Amino acid sequence: MTDFSLPAQDAEPRLHVARSNLERLLTVPELAPRYAGAQAPDTLAALAALPPLMKDDLNVALAHLEPRAEHGATWLFQSGGSTGAPKVGYAPTGFYMAGVAAHWQPLDRTDVFVNAWGAGRMWGAHFLVAALADLSGCQVIALGSVARDEYADWLSFFADREVTAIGGTPSVLRLWFAHARAAGVTLPALRKVLWLGEAWQPQLEEDMAVVAPGARRWGMFGSTETWVVGTNTPDCPADRFHTLPEQLVHVGEDELLDFTTLDPEMLNPVLRYRTGDAGRITDCPCGRPGRVMQVLGRRDSVVQVRGLGLHVDELIERVEREAGVARAQVVITEKQGRVSGVDVLLLTDPAVDVDTERVRKDLFSATFTLSTAFLHDPESFRVRAVGALISNDRTGKTANFVVREES
Repeated sequence: MTDFSLPAQDAEPRLHVARSNLERLLTVPELAPRYAGAQAPDTLAALAALPPLMKDDLNVALAHLEPRAEHGATWLFQSGGSTGAPKVGYAPTGFYMAGVAAHWQPLDRTDVFVNAWGAGRMWGAHFLVAALADLSGCQVIALGSVARDEYADWLSFFADREVTAIGGTPSVLRLWFAHARAAGVTLPALRKVLWLGEAWQPQLEEDMAVVAPGARRWGMFGSTETWVVGTNTPDCPADRFHTLPEQLVHVGEDELLDFTTLDPEMLNPVLRYRTGDAGRITDCPCGRPGRVMQVLGRRDSVVQVRGLGLHVDELIERVEREAGVARAQVVITEKQGRVSGVDVLLLTDPAVDVDTERVRKDLFSATFTLSTAFLHDPESFRVRAVGALISNDRTGKTANFVVREES
């Protein structure tokens, strides 16, 4: 079956984990009616017939089950919070990274690695990657969040220490490389850029080529509910990931991906769990055997504006093609449940004069949703140049769209 990441002969002998998770979900009073009468999955076809598990469903399940690790501590983390309410995920000490390291080794003992994912605040990536670094035996600089006026000193320190690897969300990495480029700092020893938490941003390549021309990207895909699903190397396209053998990916209707764990040690009952990402099962030009998961983007980037669907990612892509625009973000303001305004924030190059009013007019005339929704109050749609986009202080992520409530 081509809509699964693993062939039946590899996946079906491990579906006892899915059957066990179905039994666990049946003990959750709020979810039991959904799974009543469901066939215990012993084939991929039976698995595909189960109802998908959504984010809110999993949160309900975890609140009831409160899973605990067999050995070591049980870590609780938040996910989401950029475009939706935070959810809680559970993981044992080690965060399943031994299984990742068995198939993916971006770091080795010779590396000096900067862990730039946000630490603390119940966000998992900093600690997850710290576990990977521990398995590699490399040197680690555990950095976390950095204030605007601290970049120069840290970049000088990285150069002095001959840092060979850095990791973070693409939003955070863009800040590091943009600051280094603006300050004329180069990092000739830097060879590896690890990323997780957002889609890769091609604009990063431009700054990397100047600041660290020898650096190449190494990506992971996952969530705090699924943990790491797949990885890629510099030889893979940024949107393709080789899935781990304990992660089963399925492509459902509307190309929505769902994930089922085949790992009996997984604390979260991940059974056809949907993250909101769309994708397909395809090949990878890197030459490694097996089919891979190609991530096409998030289906939940379509938001309702006065009863019409606004494709945020398409709007962002259009704006970021403008000369001088480094990054864009859509901010939707709601008042008493109704969208009162839409702002497109532009992070611009100070050396380029971006005509925001011209951009506004172009978007308004070219975007059906905006021109129709704001027909009677066009001034409620605005385009503004800003010094910084709105970021999640906890995770360091900069989402493509933010929803604000106006009192």
